Amino acid sequence: MDQTESAEEDGVFTTISLADDSVDSGSTVSDSKLDCEQVMMNADMEELSARVDAVKEENLKLKSENQVLGQYIENLMSASSVFQTTDTKSKRK
Repeated sequence: MDQTESAEEDGVFTTISLADDSVDSGSTVSDSKLDCEQVMMNADMEELSARVDAVKEENLKLKSENQVLGQYIENLMSASSVFQTTDTKSKRK
């Protein structure tokens, strides 16, 4: 006689067999649910990983553009008489 009990943990039902089952009867609903959740988590991780890679790429691009713009601004400032450096040592007492 095969006796079974159901246990509930965190809203997930599992079937526990009290008899000696030497043959695997296949996956249970809980196993299928866990497999589905794992596949979904893997998909989420892949999506997050792709997003992180895209953000890293964008960050490198922006850093490069900032360097170009910084150099351009420095060149403009050095060419302008308004931004010429003054000798601060001679003004101090």
